[in-house]
Amino acid sequence: MQIKKIIEESKRINNEFHYFNTISEELATKQSENPEPGKLKGVVVSVKDCICVKDVESRAGSKILSRYNPVFDATVIEKIKQAGGIIIGKTSQDAFGFGSFSTNIGLGMEVPLNPFDKERACGGSSGGAAGFTQKASFRHIALSESTGGSIVCPASFCGIVGLCPTYGRVSRYGLMDYANSLDKIGPMAKNVSDIALMMEIIAGFDDKESTTLNEKVPKYSDFVGKEIKGLKIGIIKEAFGKGVDEEVKKKVLDGIKVLESKGAKAEEVSLPLVEKYGVACYYLVAMCEASTNLAKLCGMRYGKHEKLEGNFNEYFSKVRGLNFNDESKRRIIVGTFARMAGYRDAYYIKAMKVRTKIIDEYKKLFKKYDVLVSPTMPVVAPKFNDIEKLTPLQNYMMDIMTVGPNLAGLPHMTVPVGFKDKMPVGLMLIADHLKEENLIMFGAKLENGL
Repeated sequence: MQIKKIIEESKRINNEFHYFNTISEELATKQSENPEPGKLKGVVVSVKDCICVKDVESRAGSKILSRYNPVFDATVIEKIKQAGGIIIGKTSQDAFGFGSFSTNIGLGMEVPLNPFDKERACGGSSGGAAGFTQKASFRHIALSESTGGSIVCPASFCGIVGLCPTYGRVSRYGLMDYANSLDKIGPMAKNVSDIALMMEIIAGFDDKESTTLNEKVPKYSDFVGKEIKGLKIGIIKEAFGKGVDEEVKKKVLDGIKVLESKGAKAEEVSLPLVEKYGVACYYLVAMCEASTNLAKLCGMRYGKHEKLEGNFNEYFSKVRGLNFNDESKRRIIVGTFARMAGYRDAYYIKAMKVRTKIIDEYKKLFKKYDVLVSPTMPVVAPKFNDIEKLTPLQNYMMDIMTVGPNLAGLPHMTVPVGFKDKMPVGLMLIADHLKEENLIMFGAKLENGL
């Protein structure tokens, strides 16, 4: 498809569903004229709003970063450009990644609508990325980011594939951080093959980013179609308990049967620490780190400016009060409290110790199993009027399945396994550190067997 038609379709979809904060028409047109070959030659790539693209407005979904045009590309963007990818724009998200439904968008921005039902959410925080991936008629791969489930949640709600890699597998240089010890950049696509392709391009060591792992990157595409006969699946018992929709359970169990029909062996396993402490541990760590990351957005060097009046505290409070949304303020306040003198050991440090225990719990299982399996989300995408009735705590509990692998820095992927009331259901695969190829092997067998 010609770039002009791609841009026209993207604008048309955006006008109806609100998947973009910015469509980079000029950049996309220029890149489409590049004669050099590459693995992504001609492939359209959207970028979550929190990943810096040079000279393209990048707001992390927040009003406070309006008109911020980065003067550099994130490392992943450099790699995509070198591979011939065409960057179509910046996709909408919960501000700074704070949400499970993409309803905590920046002040004055539009909430993205589910591609299957406009009365329902896309999931968060990467809602725009997932919705556009499902809706676009042309080949498209979304570049997204996850802190506690922001890739697999919206991918599940929108019926696509989403992979969150091992922490450190992909460089975070140029990412507007939510929580530094949790953030990971990864792809979304309509199929596992495109996920594997994008991972080959964006994974690898980066001397500009101290948390990247200096480990060889496999050719992930070689694992698409590879046999899984004799490999072992651990079915996470706690993920099929109270609060999980019965039809969601059934579809996921049907997906497991498909994998068993391909020769894999499945048995039930338990993750009691993840079930009991996962959500509380995640939100303590994430909010503490988020509050420090957002401290720099005060109207001086970064962020929107207001009229200079009053003392520093009055000025900073005015800028932040006017331009942060309610959820951003809530997380700043909670995170600041939990890391104050006298509370840091009781909350943040204790949560980090629990996190180590959770990692150990997963690692014991991976001595025996090649992947672990659960529903990605406990329900299908909810309606907006139901989301409005949720308390903040009920909202946070939506991440019950996804916070565990994110806390542990484990790679995980969601694959569509059917529908409930015409809304997609996702199955989540979790692998050991640096074993993304296991996800690709199982994911490819699953999508081909349904």
